[in-house]
Amino acid sequence: MRPVSFELLRGLIAATALAVAINPVQVKGQDERRPTVIDGATAPVLPASITRDDRGRATVRAIRISEPIVLDGRLEESVYQEYEPFGDFIQVVPVAGNPSSEQTDVWIAFDDDNLYITCRCWDSADPDDWVINEYRRDSDGLRNNEHFGVMLDTFYDRRNGLVFYANPLGARADYAVVGEGSPNKDWNPVWDVEGGTFDGGWVVEMAIPFKSLRYTSGENRMWGIQLRRSILHKNEWTYLNPVPPVLAGPQAMNRISAGGTLVELNLPPAGSNLELKPYAIGGLSTNRLTSPAINNDATGDIGLDVKYGITANLTADITLNTDFAQVEVDEQQVNLTRFSLFFPEKRDFFLEGRGVFDFGQGGSGGFRGGGGGGSRGGGDRPTLFYSRRIGLERGQVVPIQAGGRVTGKVGPFNVGLVNIQTGNVEPKGVESTNYSVIRIQRDILTRSSIGALFTNRSIAAGGDGTNQAYGMDASFGFGQNFEAGAYWSQTETTSRDGDNQSWQVAMSYNGDTYGADASHLKVGDAFNPEVGFLRRSDFQKSSGSLRFSPRPTSIEAIRKLSWQANADYFQDGSGRLQSRLQTARFDIEMENSDRWAIEGIREFERLDKPFQVSNELAIGQGSYTFTSQR
Repeated sequence: MRPVSFELLRGLIAATALAVAINPVQVKGQDERRPTVIDGATAPVLPASITRDDRGRATVRAIRISEPIVLDGRLEESVYQEYEPFGDFIQVVPVAGNPSSEQTDVWIAFDDDNLYITCRCWDSADPDDWVINEYRRDSDGLRNNEHFGVMLDTFYDRRNGLVFYANPLGARADYAVVGEGSPNKDWNPVWDVEGGTFDGGWVVEMAIPFKSLRYTSGENRMWGIQLRRSILHKNEWTYLNPVPPVLAGPQAMNRISAGGTLVELNLPPAGSNLELKPYAIGGLSTNRLTSPAINNDATGDIGLDVKYGITANLTADITLNTDFAQVEVDEQQVNLTRFSLFFPEKRDFFLEGRGVFDFGQGGSGGFRGGGGGGSRGGGDRPTLFYSRRIGLERGQVVPIQAGGRVTGKVGPFNVGLVNIQTGNVEPKGVESTNYSVIRIQRDILTRSSIGALFTNRSIAAGGDGTNQAYGMDASFGFGQNFEAGAYWSQTETTSRDGDNQSWQVAMSYNGDTYGADASHLKVGDAFNPEVGFLRRSDFQKSSGSLRFSPRPTSIEAIRKLSWQANADYFQDGSGRLQSRLQTARFDIEMENSDRWAIEGIREFERLDKPFQVSNELAIGQGSYTFTSQR
């Protein structure tokens, strides 16, 4: 069995002591800061189950039941006869703001163990016209089926949410959203769902155990909620709460602040939520061709993973002698560029709360996207913390002796702490190394935050000295469409001199008819985040984009037209042009959701040295300009 270093054990003990110290303060603070004001319509009064304000925002009432609901797709329990459902979903596609073309009935109930969400979806079309063909869990194809989904904002902070959806066959998908960012689709909680059909429509019944959720317990709690129904054979997307037309389609579920409110929840104590996952592995090997021969040589190892809910929204993970044998394999990627590829994290130990470590994401607005961050990286923006750096060195798998993580929320602060000790690999000259990360982020205003991040590697990749990276970032959201953000970061690497800073400013406006964004990114020649991911170094990138996308009312067959122009301009540290990308695009979106597009692309690349694509193909040093159309 691999030894565990004293330094790491000391760090784990300190982190655990800090978490325990936080615990009583956090529990008290949660109750004092619990939301008491509804962001939307006033609470419904019995027997009503829903109210809406003058902006269409919904507040719905949860039903307390004494007997569990049997998930069978039949709706035979008494709750369905005793309580009126609610519905009146609102289109975002094809006609934003119009009532749904089909009736949708929803019940939300709870008992001591589960939250139940049931949807009865009426459909006037022939069942043969329904699009229902997906059985796989977490498949992207599920969104291209008739389906029903729910988003739960369990702390009612209007920033973070959990999404569940399913089709009439009972196929399901789920993901977590942090800070209204990109979804973490590797989040896979325990929950149950059953689907079914009836004469005139279809049914989805969900049961989500409270043990699978993080929340603040107590009487008469409020959660944020959004519901979605896709009537795919009509290319229609409908929601409980109105959403901006620019978010047409499934991505509206990730705009947590656009959700409604769920009231009158009496929530049980969250409990300690302790999970233990021990493992043991053994084997025998024989090789009589070696000298000396190996005959029935026994090997073995043991390890343990622990997950502990310190508070309702603060979780600790501890791993000893980590085994990643069951980790999902990476999707294959073919690299035809001169830059490194980004592979997302798949190891369970690093997945929970990984969005907390996203750094410098503000300002993209979802208009053109961008790289960076712990869970959404691979673009030109550096990633300060990339967990796949831990356990891999020079293409060699390195054993993880032990490690600990604490992620979650303490009052208005999102926090993330990581401390990992890797072992040595003597034949490869890899020394035992400690990795540590601290992330703190403060929610401000409505859709804004400021934060800081620090990473440390006890032995630099070059083998001499240490490596640290640190920085500050800010993200601001104003109204529904405008976003701005900035970050500054710096690295310190022993025996490495030069410009060791990176920074970016970005802003975007993403309205339905008009869109624009602009950003400037700089990465110094000595900027070296060795616990992160850096696609390219020593460059500046200026980007801009403009979009005009009207909805013509005079042409019935056309839903939307769009003209868009983008430009990316790369310079090296001395200001010399390295790359340039210019695109112009025209789109026609039909009322049946078909799309027609034409795009022209003009590119420039300068190679300062030959680029070896393969053993048989190399691109020589020089400047290249090329165009393409599609």
